[in-house]
Amino acid sequence: MPTFKQLRYFLAVSETLHFRRAADSVHVSQPTLSTQIKELEDQLGVQLVERSRARVLLTPIGRAVAIRAANILRDMQDIIEMTKVGQSLLS
Repeated sequence: MPTFKQLRYFLAVSETLHFRRAADSVHVSQPTLSTQIKELEDQLGVQLVERSRARVLLTPIGRAVAIRAANILRDMQDIIEMTKVGQSLLS
């Protein structure tokens, strides 16, 4: 099952279309980010990103996954913020 970290890394790649800039944006090394993206692709059994020396492109399924990943990560952030509010109300 994909992890939130993998989704976050993949979303960074989808937004920047560049592995180095994506890695910088999520504060990890480029090899770490690349490994996590490859593991995500292996888990899902599809290629999400087309890589070449000149550019990075999302595959059609990669674009669809990026939209859903953004929604999942946004929903998770909403849950975290909601529970923080709930904790402060109980204090």
